[in-house]
Amino acid sequence: MFALAVAAALAIKIPTLFGLEIGDKKDEAFYARNASFFVLPFLTVYFVWKRQMDPRHFAWLAVPFIAAAVAVNAFPFTRGSHTEALCVLHLPSALWLVVGLAYVGGRWRDSGGRMDFVRFSGELFIYYVLIALGGGVFTAFTMMMFQAIGMKPDWIAQDWLIPCGAAGAVIVGSWLVEAKQSVIENMAPVLTRLFTPLFTILLLVFLATMAWTGRPIDIQRNVLIAFDLLLALVVGLVLYSASARDPEAPPNLFDGLQLLLIASALVVDAVALPPSPHASRSSASPRTVSRRSGRT
Repeated sequence: MFALAVAAALAIKIPTLFGLEIGDKKDEAFYARNASFFVLPFLTVYFVWKRQMDPRHFAWLAVPFIAAAVAVNAFPFTRGSHTEALCVLHLPSALWLVVGLAYVGGRWRDSGGRMDFVRFSGELFIYYVLIALGGGVFTAFTMMMFQAIGMKPDWIAQDWLIPCGAAGAVIVGSWLVEAKQSVIENMAPVLTRLFTPLFTILLLVFLATMAWTGRPIDIQRNVLIAFDLLLALVVGLVLYSASARDPEAPPNLFDGLQLLLIASALVVDAVALPPSPHASRSSASPRTVSRRSGRT
């Protein structure tokens, strides 16, 4: 799952090697027509591997993707035409049926298999929306933290976090649906295990960037409020994970990751603390103090 999610996230960046930028308006039509090919082939590979299908079946499943890719990129669409809009809207639905063939693993004629795929589609949509909301919070904190040290992280969000996260989240969400099919569990602990590593990496990268660049945090009230919210978010991640943890279970790798998350969050929050007014008053020069007393 992790390998295919990373592959899908990187696949959406391949066109940039040929001068096609994600945020460029003149390239929007290309990305809209080809969005399905950055994600759905990898999801199909995941289900072929999961269902242990014969490699010959995978070859047949690849044919619709290849034919669709040639058709949408060879057809001379008029920019902004209704034909292009219909293609953009209906191509993902058509290729989603190919994913369904891989999902049911040859049971397409079985009504139970088709209904399983319908349920999977609905649950994946719910998981994806929740992951997207969490990803929005993650992106917002990333922007806030790096802006607080005088950097402009817009390109990180627009060129990497949002497009790569949107592509990889489809694979991750599908894996979650498969893993939680027979388990009745609250969503909060599940999302906690997903976002704890991401926020840990974010905090460590932020601290490393501060140490590398030597840039201090611009102390302002809204910045302090944002860092307090970050600390509250970390507390929520830890508490939700603890609520779903077996108290008799021995410590594992995820517990160590949570400890690292707590430590890095405390360091970031300590760095963001404003200097004490007593310290700033005591650091004033004698000449300044004498002038103030004379003026008094």
